[in-house]
Amino acid sequence: MPTGPLSRRLLLIAFGAGLLALPSLSDQAADAATTTTGLDDPEKKDIAMRLVSSAENSSLAWEEQYDYIEDIGDGRGYTGGVIGFCSGTSDMLALVELYTVRVADNPLADYLPALRAVNGTDSHEGLGSGFTAAWRKAARTAAFRRAQRDERDRVYFDPAVALGEKDGLGTLGQFVYYDALVMHGPGTDSLSFGAIRERALNNAGTPARGGDETAYLHAFLDARVRAMEQEPAHSDTSRVDTAQRVFLEAGNLDLDLPLRWQVYGDGYAID
Repeated sequence: MPTGPLSRRLLLIAFGAGLLALPSLSDQAADAATTTTGLDDPEKKDIAMRLVSSAENSSLAWEEQYDYIEDIGDGRGYTGGVIGFCSGTSDMLALVELYTVRVADNPLADYLPALRAVNGTDSHEGLGSGFTAAWRKAARTAAFRRAQRDERDRVYFDPAVALGEKDGLGTLGQFVYYDALVMHGPGTDSLSFGAIRERALNNAGTPARGGDETAYLHAFLDARVRAMEQEPAHSDTSRVDTAQRVFLEAGNLDLDLPLRWQVYGDGYAID
């Protein structure tokens, strides 16, 4: 596949967690007291959405971002919705295709040919103000909002949680994976999530491989910062340095409240 900023999220893949042998009932009972909440717990998931929204939308109110759409000048065309679907990286196309399967007569259906044509580029050809108006109109419907959540989970959230669990990571580690997938995508080029994880594994082992969780997450964040610094649009690494790294250095591997962090110079808190 092509390399560069447009290829980061072109492959919409699902990470397989593998089949695990089921423990005995006595083992389950013994482990129950020490089992920690994962990122897919509803309260933790909401925290994750608010953390990402602070970086993507400068707001903790992620539920207010369904109608958001603009070109932010990062080479990925239009960015829109609750997780920053992009017209140049195939996830916006996949979203509109899903929405159209569910609701054939919708405001965005007529733009599917244009979305297919601009996929992999930063072009607005066939889109423009008519498309952005249609996006905002669609965002007023429950069906489009549901489609956004479903695609967010299918492409980014669920794979991050599954791979985080496979690597033996707790709630914070699963969030670290999720935020990296959102920004860098699950592609195969040198700045993708997969490449970031491979560089981290060259320096530290995951807990599933007998490594220390904190040491591995520092290695992963180091590798991610390196990737971010190679892209002008992502060269501000504060979403790592003054957010995720802060939680990690505090030993907050369960992403427990209260949380205090900064992104792009703005301070946020969840109590």
